[in-house]
Amino acid sequence: MHLKNTLKPIINIAIASSLLSGCNLLSSTDKQSESEITSTSVLDTYIQIAESSFQDSLSSAKSLENAVDNFLISPTEENLTQTKQAWVEARAPYQQTEVYRFGNASVDEWEGKVNAWPLDEGLIDYVDAAYGSESDENPFYNANIIANPMPMIGGKAVDAKTINKAFLSETLHEIDEVESNVATGYHVIEFLLWGQDLNGTNPGAGKRPATDYSLSNCTGGNCDRRRAYLKSATALLVDDLQEMTTSWTAEGGARAELNAKGQQGGLATILTGMGSLAYGELAGERIKLGLMLHDPEEEHDCFSDNTHWSHYYDAKGIKNVYLGEYKNSQGELTKGASLSDLVKKAQPELDAEMRTNLNSTETAMQVMVDHALKGHTFDVLIGEGNTDGNQIIKDIVDALVVQAKTTEKIIHTLALGNVELEGSDSLDNPNAVFE
Repeated sequence: MHLKNTLKPIINIAIASSLLSGCNLLSSTDKQSESEITSTSVLDTYIQIAESSFQDSLSSAKSLENAVDNFLISPTEENLTQTKQAWVEARAPYQQTEVYRFGNASVDEWEGKVNAWPLDEGLIDYVDAAYGSESDENPFYNANIIANPMPMIGGKAVDAKTINKAFLSETLHEIDEVESNVATGYHVIEFLLWGQDLNGTNPGAGKRPATDYSLSNCTGGNCDRRRAYLKSATALLVDDLQEMTTSWTAEGGARAELNAKGQQGGLATILTGMGSLAYGELAGERIKLGLMLHDPEEEHDCFSDNTHWSHYYDAKGIKNVYLGEYKNSQGELTKGASLSDLVKKAQPELDAEMRTNLNSTETAMQVMVDHALKGHTFDVLIGEGNTDGNQIIKDIVDALVVQAKTTEKIIHTLALGNVELEGSDSLDNPNAVFE
């Protein structure tokens, strides 16, 4: 897979100082009057949602870990299917946390351990011959660590005899300072469960057999090392999510980092996350780039063909923080004073516009999901010559762009000072994509 284009800042907004003031902590069950809706109460809800959504992500990752353990005890096709489903379910709460990545430096720095993509899967395991044997940009492109306990890379031996959490996180992940050498996180686990998707823009996901993990009927070779990799990567995912969940608790670093910004800086952080995820990352790098290139290698969950849900829940995460509510996997609701309340207090018609745009994005995402559930997944929809499918994806990009423009208006209205949102060549300078 190829490295994505570097994001560029596109929006600089310089406005006068904030007119907002802080007040009381609001519980998720309180009904707030207009006078109680303050920047402090909105930020409290934002923190509560962060803690709840990361805890939900952690719980779902633990369920995935249990499924992996059961599968390794009995590596049948049925148990592999159950483990894949656990992975899909684990993606839903995590994707809703991605709105916290932009604006929160500690989250952005941490994110690369759990959700980095694209990845050069040949680093990890066997790949199809069409993948190629080398890359000018990555000496580890086809290292196949699972098959090679002591590979020679660039004339140097890499000690990969023991595959465990420390080796994956401290030695292999981004080895040689190459970003596509992703060795940990959701997408590595995805590849280990599904294998490569060799269908191009035709229907179908990866088809790794369960016997790739069998000690008695091993396919793919090195099943003991592949088992160790899968188990270690899953355990490491749980550890990393525990770290971030703790970081949003009362004494945690992410919470302290946000609180140190003050009320104005905290609100700017919320809107930075909303606007940057919607525009530069989701509309640009994750969606339009693949559409422009008609390239399934630009698909976010490319091994499992789960991309429709990942995009849907990214958009859902933006809506969560604007409306100040999050429903976890058990149906428990976290709810409080919201940015929507604050905008409505300042300019009701702007809040109505943002709510309309969020709903429009969700509707466009749902169209994609509905087609995916019928077999027309994201990689099929972006295929060259698929006019109807391309339009479905274009509608999502257009909705996200409109939503981001409304986010700009909110930044102006709340007078939040200098706010920078992420951009993308695919939206801002399309010709550069083909250079």
